[in-house]
Amino acid sequence: MDLPAQTLARATDPLVITRPARQTMPVVFASPHSGQDYPAQLVAEARLAPLALRRSEDSFVDELFAAAPAHGAPLIAATFPRVWCDVNREPWELDPAMFDGPLPPWVNTSSPRVGAGLGTIPRIVATGETVYRRRLSFAEAEARIRACWEPYHAALSELIAETRARFGVCLLVDCHSMPAHPAQAANPPDMVLGDAHGTACAPRATRMVEEILTGLGYRVRRNDPYAGGYVTRHYGRPREGTHALQIEIARALYMDETRIERAPGLAPLAHDLTTLIDRLARTDWSFLRP
Repeated sequence: MDLPAQTLARATDPLVITRPARQTMPVVFASPHSGQDYPAQLVAEARLAPLALRRSEDSFVDELFAAAPAHGAPLIAATFPRVWCDVNREPWELDPAMFDGPLPPWVNTSSPRVGAGLGTIPRIVATGETVYRRRLSFAEAEARIRACWEPYHAALSELIAETRARFGVCLLVDCHSMPAHPAQAANPPDMVLGDAHGTACAPRATRMVEEILTGLGYRVRRNDPYAGGYVTRHYGRPREGTHALQIEIARALYMDETRIERAPGLAPLAHDLTTLIDRLARTDWSFLRP
């Protein structure tokens, strides 16, 4: 299978923000990994087939949460793919084995993400296959970080600041999808809520989201195996009035993981997530104030 036609050339902007006519709740939704605008250079130079390049995508997650603006919350989504630049990492988590020369001393070359091949510029896709035929230059990585990572986080930071200025608090809901996890094959969760083990989000807010989702019939776990990445841990500062909660959704619920295509379950799942969004819109969030 080839990439969708629109993904063969980069969009003009590295992100899309869909704003409500009027923001009525102190919640920001984000989809950092659903981008499908694959640069032609990547497609041409990768050692992987186009379909394999998409294994790291949180495909269609932006569609699942598309109702957020109609219910009074902004939605930000990256247009570039995670395999090109991962915004759920520090800006400079780079694997020295990927590069044709030494990296600057201030680059983080020893994080667990780098060791796993999943730094800011990933060395592998989610299935463990190596992306590149050649070593990259640091200038190439820097260009991606300047063009993708920095604008995304600048925009996200601005949305959070605007929300806090308007409401006094902000809840960031960072939206992801997860592949089947072999260790949980016997009892797989439908969704995993990550709040960095209670440090990134008020427990009451996490519990509220959990109760809504379980009430809709989903099997929900907390922080296992996903406790939240860079976005959750960096922006989740409850003492300052900003809370961050990561939601991981099982891909089997809504897509064909092999073909990376929408499945019949996408529409009912989107309906249930719209119910979640609506419930959040009706919530009194004053309890989040520090």
